[in-house]
Amino acid sequence: MSNKERILQLIDDVPDGKLVFVVDMLESLKAYAGEAIKPDEWDLQMIAEAERENDGNTMTIDEVAKELGISI
Repeated sequence: MSNKERILQLIDDVPDGKLVFVVDMLESLKAYAGEAIKPDEWDLQMIAEAERENDGNTMTIDEVAKELGISI
């Protein structure tokens, strides 16, 4: 049995009045399935703030661990 067939079987067992949650969840999944979501105003503000804070320097995980005095 495929996943799609199993989902349809499970849905058939749920009363119609209780499928609102399932519909909302499936619509949310469909919205994210392979689609790029354009950044909204908040996203753009966060990106701009991150770009202002980022000085271009990078550190490896080993360097971070050494700076924190931990071993990995």
